[in-house]
Parts: sequence; C-alpha cells; structure tokens
Amino acid sequence: MNALSDALLYGILDLGYTAAAEAERAVEQMLAGGVDVLQVRAKGADEAAIEALAHRLVPLTESAGVPLIVNDFPQLVPAVGAQGAHVGQEDFSVADARWRAGRALAGEVAPPIIGKSTHSFEQAVAAEAEGADYIGFGPLFATPTKPGRPAIGLADLRRVQAAVRIPVFCIGGIKRANLEAVLAAGARRVVIVSEMLGAADLAGYAREVKAALRAAAGA
Repeated sequence: MNALSDALLYGILDLGYTAAAEAERAVEQMLAGGVDVLQVRAKGADEAAIEALAHRLVPLTESAGVPLIVNDFPQLVPAVGAQGAHVGQEDFSVADARWRAGRALAGEVAPPIIGKSTHSFEQAVAAEAEGADYIGFGPLFATPTKPGRPAIGLADLRRVQAAVRIPVFCIGGIKRANLEAVLAAGARRVVIVSEMLGAADLAGYAREVKAALRAAAGA
C-alpha cells in the first residue's frame, strides 16, 4: 500500500458529481492517472449505501496499492476493508474516529489512517496535536462542494507547512487554472474534486496535476 507520506494527489469520489453507477469507471480513471489516496464521499447517503459503494471500490484501490478513505463513517473502515476515515471539525474527535475505525480483524496489523478537515492555522495545529495522520486544509477558494463555507485564501499555507509535520492536503476550489498559484504559495499536496470528476479525460487530467505536483516537489 502506498505510504501516506509520499502522497501528493488526493482524489475524492463524490457522488454529488459522479453517479453511483459510474463509480467504478471514475475510480479506475483516477487510479490510472496517479491519484495517491482515494476518498469515497456521499453526503446525504445512508450508511448502508456508503458501505455497499465502498465494497465495490476496495478491489480497485487495493489492486493499485492506493489507500481508500471513508468520509464521515469511520465505523465502516473494518467492515469494508478500507485503510482509514476522514472526519470534519463537527464530527468525531480523532481518537473517537480511530477507535471506531480500529482494524481488529484477524491478521490486520496496520492502524487506520485518520484525517481531519481544518479551516485555519489554529485548527491545523490542533488536529496534529490531536493525533490526526493528515489534514485537509481549506477551502482555499469558494467551492460548491462546501456551500456556505468561506474561503480562507492562500496566506497561511507556508505557515501551516512549517508548523505541521503531518501531510497537509490543500482543498477547496483548486483547479488547473489556479494550481500554479497554490503551489507558489507553499502547497505540496492537493485535493481536486469537481473539476477532476468533470473532466472529459479524467485520467489525463489527474496525470497533468500529478506532474505539476512532482515538478513543484523537485521529484
């Protein structure tokens, strides 16, 4: 399984942008394009529906060696064989999410990955202290994915990168048109949702973004 510390591009299968019937196709394309982590997110769907969807995706992500992260429902991690969960500021604490996601099945030794959404420098530092394995930092720009959530801009990116040792995945309204500015402001890792899922050539889009991230990292 790919190491989280090496991850640059975080993909999200969001059923707000992709029909459930197209889930496997979209995930196959994202994996082919080099996504390093994949999250399944279905706001408004019930737990049973998300569990069924995750079961469909696990064979694809495991074959690619890419960690599968379940949004909002850490208790589904052991049931579906995912690698971790992501929670928001208003959701479970990191410790509670980790307990719910505990991989206690026979033969399982890898602890679950727990990520947390953060929207300020203070929240980013607090999430690391709380024990998060990575954070999402944003939204950098206004985005329909998070309606009503004000954009936080780029000003704190370098400060967060310097203060936080865990991976920081910048998120929120990031597109190819502003990716250069995001990287110039200090970002090393990004999450792109709507523009990636809406791309006519999803795999090609992911490859372009991944190449830009590698170039910025000097890889």
